[in-house]
Amino acid sequence: MVSMSVITVTLNAEKTLATCLDSVLGQRGVEVEAVVKDGGSSDGTLALLEGYRERLAVVISEPDKGLYAAMNRALELARGEVVGILNADDYYPHPEVLARVAALFADPQVEVCYGDLCYVDREEGQRVVRYWRAGGYRPEHFYWGWMPPHPTFFVRRALYQRYGAFSLELGSAADYELMLRLLLRHRVGVAYLPEVLVHMRSGGVSSASLANRLRANRMDRKAWALNGLRPYPWTLWCKPLRKVGQWFARPEG
Repeated sequence: MVSMSVITVTLNAEKTLATCLDSVLGQRGVEVEAVVKDGGSSDGTLALLEGYRERLAVVISEPDKGLYAAMNRALELARGEVVGILNADDYYPHPEVLARVAALFADPQVEVCYGDLCYVDREEGQRVVRYWRAGGYRPEHFYWGWMPPHPTFFVRRALYQRYGAFSLELGSAADYELMLRLLLRHRVGVAYLPEVLVHMRSGGVSSASLANRLRANRMDRKAWALNGLRPYPWTLWCKPLRKVGQWFARPEG
């Protein structure tokens, strides 16, 4: 079974980080390297990390230029064959998530995989408020506003070395651009795991206001241009509209 690295980026995350790390370190049936990159927290995050230090493969705290710069720094330090990124607000819902992901990568044709995601209430982190069923992949889906949930997106580390990491000029669209680059531009081998892989606390920058949504739309358009791709006229307006159904869907079971 392939080795895996899970990257967590932190900045003043003391309220949620323990749940995140416990879900990573509690995974069974797979070799997991936990990598934490802190941006210089001023709350109790660093003290909390001290209690986990012996079980974490890498812990560094240094100033950075934002979320995706921190992820890029952590990618330089990761050593697993497959890399996942789990934000400090998020957690794996059960201890077999990574073993099921790793089983897909036993097929050498699989270079990335993704699954479904549940948004949960921000305070308690348990009540499901939105369900993102990603569905199987076909390249044309991107033209209708589709994208996989980035917290469920696992990538062979060799792809980051071959095609590059996150573009820092795209703000919150950096993960979208990465997925466009790998899946649509380079057509890497992809697999879909049809189950909930991550619970993510609700709330997000790109959809917090109309101004932020318009800014995100501009960055999304730039993501296509950077890859020499041309969306349909309606592609980038379909992208936020696809979220509407997530408020009414619920995972099975």
